[in-house]
Amino acid sequence: QVHLVESGGGWVQAGGSLTLSCAASTNIFSSDTMGWYRQAPGKQRELVAIFTSTGSTNYADSVKGRFTISRDNAKNALYLQMNSLKPDDTAVYYCNVRYLLYTYWGQGTQVTVSS
Repeated sequence: QVHLVESGGGWVQAGGSLTLSCAASTNIFSSDTMGWYRQAPGKQRELVAIFTSTGSTNYADSVKGRFTISRDNAKNALYLQMNSLKPDDTAVYYCNVRYLLYTYWGQGTQVTVSS
């Protein structure tokens, strides 16, 4: 069982930056995928950024060039650096890890971007 603990959410003005962190209870780098999702009011949960099993990254078109996903194996941590934030980025952000038949989610952290 993997427990994911998120931090770093909060309020920021448009154009600002935030870094989200996801700390895992065990090593997560053998996972099939690890990434970040978000869900805005009235919308479906969507993929933001993800590491595949090969270590490559994929980003939603809406965040390309602004967000960067990274990881630290020593800290069992996953990060999301968010720059040039827009009001449309306002959402609850979730850390996600998939390993074999298992899927793990963080509790979610609120990111609010004011205009």
